[in-house]
Amino acid sequence: MSSTKIAITLEEDLVRRIDRMVAERRFPSRSRAIQLAVQAQIDRLDRRRLARECAKLDPRLEQMVAEEGASYDLEAWPEY
Repeated sequence: MSSTKIAITLEEDLVRRIDRMVAERRFPSRSRAIQLAVQAQIDRLDRRRLARECAKLDPRLEQMVAEEGASYDLEAWPEY
């Protein structure tokens, strides 16, 4: 995947913490540390969104729809 260079502003304390992790070889560079942190946060937000959307589902309706589909599928299968 291609990358795009951007400029960001961070608090000095955060930069020191990132630099310390790079010095400890936990990350190969500042860029990689920040990239992984941003990716982890976005993934976390996406999972929360999925959980919120799933919470809107009506379990009884979902069960009914699943059972309807299951009986239809069984009738459509050929006998062996």
